[in-house]
Amino acid sequence: MGSQSEAEPTWQELVANHQALQRSNIPEGWILNRELLEKLIGGDDGKISGIDLITTRAAEQAQILTAKELEITELYSAVDLLSKMATGQLSALEVTTAFCKRAAIAQQLTSCLTEIFFKQAMQDAKLLDEHYKTHGKVKGPLHGLPISLKDSFVVDGQYSTVGYVEFLRKPLPTGQSALVNLLQDAGAVLYCKTNIPQTMMTADSENNIFGRTLNPHKTSVTAGGSSGGEGSLVGFRGSPLGVGTDIAGSIRIPSLCCGTYGFKPTANRVPFAGQALTPFPRLHLPSGVLPTAGPIGHSVDDLEAFMRIVLDSNPWNYDQSCFGVPWNTADPAFTTRPLRIGVPPEDNEYTLHPPVRRAWEGAIAQLEKAGHTIIRLPEDESRSIGLGARIAFASYGAGHPGPEKLQQMMKEPFVKSLALGVHPFTKKPPPVPRSADIGEVLSALTTAVDAYAGSWRQAWVEHSLDIVLCPGAQSTAVPHDTFGVPAYTCAWNVLDYPACIIPYGRASASLDPDSAPATAAFDPSYDPEAVDGVPCAVQIITPRFRDEQCLAAAKIVDSILNPARA
Repeated sequence: MGSQSEAEPTWQELVANHQALQRSNIPEGWILNRELLEKLIGGDDGKISGIDLITTRAAEQAQILTAKELEITELYSAVDLLSKMATGQLSALEVTTAFCKRAAIAQQLTSCLTEIFFKQAMQDAKLLDEHYKTHGKVKGPLHGLPISLKDSFVVDGQYSTVGYVEFLRKPLPTGQSALVNLLQDAGAVLYCKTNIPQTMMTADSENNIFGRTLNPHKTSVTAGGSSGGEGSLVGFRGSPLGVGTDIAGSIRIPSLCCGTYGFKPTANRVPFAGQALTPFPRLHLPSGVLPTAGPIGHSVDDLEAFMRIVLDSNPWNYDQSCFGVPWNTADPAFTTRPLRIGVPPEDNEYTLHPPVRRAWEGAIAQLEKAGHTIIRLPEDESRSIGLGARIAFASYGAGHPGPEKLQQMMKEPFVKSLALGVHPFTKKPPPVPRSADIGEVLSALTTAVDAYAGSWRQAWVEHSLDIVLCPGAQSTAVPHDTFGVPAYTCAWNVLDYPACIIPYGRASASLDPDSAPATAAFDPSYDPEAVDGVPCAVQIITPRFRDEQCLAAAKIVDSILNPARA
């Protein structure tokens, strides 16, 4: 009888086998040869110096997409595509094939995908076309639309490793996440899953199975995390609409890094059940920060369409934790009068990088010029971004096994962003004691969350706010493994407020030339040349369950900040 080491493959062998399987799922005619790859990505040097795959038109240079497929993937939003398929101007197979091809190119240039099931997707698209031909109407509100999914969503017959090699030793899933079932029932075509960080708790989407996802706008900077594969794929226009998850900014960080639109809904409005989360049991903490699923797309209209269709599909029939709250059209008065926009002060723990501050202040000025009312909120530690980050960190840490135990469970090395250690999330004492007594932790956490939410409620009522406008992060996308603490996103997770990222402007070495070193551990430094040209963004926030108002306001703000996109 052989030894255990002979009987079981090493983690490196598991990875090599799975990478070969992944590559085999890309049709041979869509594979880029080495010479073309080096031309498009610049080889390893391009990953370091940075290549803009968008302005160099890498997708077109790959010479895999036809002229019509380039048009399908570049000129239309998800809403446009749904309309064209509903009226018979495009077939589901045409649209699916175009996005499968473009996703294949994106994967080879940015390592944005995990599981690839293009063949099944095209078979599903053919069935939808047959349904349309037979019945003269679409199967459902998402008929024929290719939708990409973060790797944590479970799809029947596809791995959901969430970046852990140990999951390759487990049998293939036979069930599906609740949202996967809902999307398929609505007529969506699922065709790939997208890359994430090891543990899904860093802002660099890298793991030992699928490698590091690159940012299509500049390959030398992060695509963000933990839905970084989604951000990269949508940013490259390899997907018309993607779905990520968010517990600390994991939808919004990739969106701001990759120049896409992203929306974190109120928790439990979109089905979240049935996901592959971690290789160890996770405690369900009633006082903790809840994860949520939401869309990444090319317009606010795309985000709104996803939310409306999902909420109109009775999501509580798919996931028992979903609230029975249907989609409600925003109050007409909210969209016809000037908005009252709260602007919090820049947090003194997480000072903004120059391009972020310039984009934020520029957005404020444009909105004020357009007739909206800007209310500068006074400094108040009881509702500061830094305090929100400290509360979030206490919630994430409760019940976590810790780095040493996690390493033993994983049986593989940490990637660089994880090996750096745990984000401190604070430069001040945490509001929750670090105690082995889980009851003491939960009690303190409940008190801290209630006080934080109460302070924000008071600000909202006192100033009659419609929305809050703030940055999505203290930085833009930065060089790999240096993103820092996601304070400007996770504060809203603590409150369970819906939040929308709108791309606005770009970093510029000429406009913001002065570099700045990091001032504390895990703070990103500002290097003007390193981030020159990467996208900037702003974030729109409303209170819990005002998701409809958040997206209605985001549409107003977007029309002012990005009139060319409207």
